[in-house]
Amino acid sequence: MWRPCGTFDDSYKKDIAIIRTPAQWSLTIAAVIFLAFVPSLVSGPVITTINLIALSVISALGLTVLTGLTGQVSLGQGAFMAVGAYTSMLFMNHLNFSFWLALPLGILAAGLAGMVFGLPSLRIKGFYLAMATLAAQFIIPWSIINIRPDLTGGTSSIQIAPAKFFGLTLTTQAHIYYVIMFFTLVVIYLTRNLARSKIGRAFVAIRDNDLAAEIMGVEIYRYKLLSFFICSLYAGLAGCMFALWVGAVSVDFFTLRESIWYLGMIIVGGLGSVPGTVFGVVFIRVLELVVQWLGPLFAAVFPEYIAGAIKNGASHMIFGLAILVFLIFEPLGLAHRWEIFKHFYRRWPFSY
Repeated sequence: MWRPCGTFDDSYKKDIAIIRTPAQWSLTIAAVIFLAFVPSLVSGPVITTINLIALSVISALGLTVLTGLTGQVSLGQGAFMAVGAYTSMLFMNHLNFSFWLALPLGILAAGLAGMVFGLPSLRIKGFYLAMATLAAQFIIPWSIINIRPDLTGGTSSIQIAPAKFFGLTLTTQAHIYYVIMFFTLVVIYLTRNLARSKIGRAFVAIRDNDLAAEIMGVEIYRYKLLSFFICSLYAGLAGCMFALWVGAVSVDFFTLRESIWYLGMIIVGGLGSVPGTVFGVVFIRVLELVVQWLGPLFAAVFPEYIAGAIKNGASHMIFGLAILVFLIFEPLGLAHRWEIFKHFYRRWPFSY
């Protein structure tokens, strides 16, 4: 690992530390202080966008664990988010649980659902596993719509009561921002540590060569299911945060399109990289907003029969084009560019 000139570790504690140098500590503290004052510095629509990016980071980090570290593929992340959101809604609306009591139940329900749909990973992998997890994206929304629609609302949207925190009702996007950002930072920290733990090393061994990992004593079935469980836990947390952010739940929020977009985020950011996941989420979400803003402007230049297609399909086309560009020209994602930049400023002005 490249380190600034004159910086070295003289203890194991320093060697395994995430924040290593005084400069990094200063930047970290400054970043946390800045995040604390963001709601007072920007307008409401910007806060709404930041909340969407933050909860997307939580869900995408789940795929970083599953796909980036373990090498398993899932096309049902949106469905597992729905499990978390609807479970918390059911406990809140029908059993009068508070949001903070319903939150861990929603997370756990999503984790268990992920394990169930991850069972095929014990026998299959690759394209076949992708098809197996795709089943979750059809089975779970169908179940929500058709099994006890009197409880789930079927295809309708159901409002949930706003959460309360020490008597403060979280009704504004600024209030919700602090909740979402807190959980986002916790998940980033946990994922960064997970990648360096015994479990994370087992995940990477399975990703690189599951047969060799099994020969070395890694229980591949156990760790594959654990990877699905952790990925779905993150999805459940993101689903609960999404319900809190919107103030309602609906199956229209958790579609196959969202599951594919989350995969695209980790591809753009860089598979297996926590900073890359954050970069990928920010890139895709900002790109989506830019396309939504520029779409009508471009549509006005073309004839009417083409303008409608541009307005409706511009975001899908640009998203697909972005994925192709990164796969061809930067397959390691934005995380690779970030590493190159860090190597440059750490060595500067020296050439070695």
